[in-house]
Amino acid sequence: MTRKTVTEQYPDVQPALPPRTRGVIGLFEENCTVCMLCARECPDWCIYIDSHKETVPPAAPGGRERSRNVLDRFAIDFSLCMYCGICIEVCPFDALFWSPEFEYAETDIHELTHERDKLREWMWTVPSPPALDPSAEEPKELAAARKSAEKLAAAQAEPNESRGGES
Repeated sequence: MTRKTVTEQYPDVQPALPPRTRGVIGLFEENCTVCMLCARECPDWCIYIDSHKETVPPAAPGGRERSRNVLDRFAIDFSLCMYCGICIEVCPFDALFWSPEFEYAETDIHELTHERDKLREWMWTVPSPPALDPSAEEPKELAAARKSAEKLAAAQAEPNESRGGES
């Protein structure tokens, strides 16, 4: 109340959005394995997924054929979505991301069901993740991997040193 009001000239001047803005959901289709976790966990049931199974020939002679799911349709009905982010959190393959894009209004409510082509376009507006805090503790997975790599390197160096002493 003590400051002067500021009018944003919205269509002409884009607002400065916070870094973690929840605008729309983007789909990175290459990572989607059609596991259906996002659709099952969605409290609004606004995610529609269709797929079919495809047989993949064996990788080596004498091997067996494999089957894999192929994504036919991935759509989100944004007229139902409550932007809770559960679908993004439960996706084990990082196929869904928050995009800060917020200008997707439609004149007809039926056009708010966006198919995978539109969701893929928004993927390019997803900002890169923030840099890790340099003073933070190393992730446990990286620490364990580094420790096992150091043990393996030490084990390989030990026989080489003993052979070098014999010559």
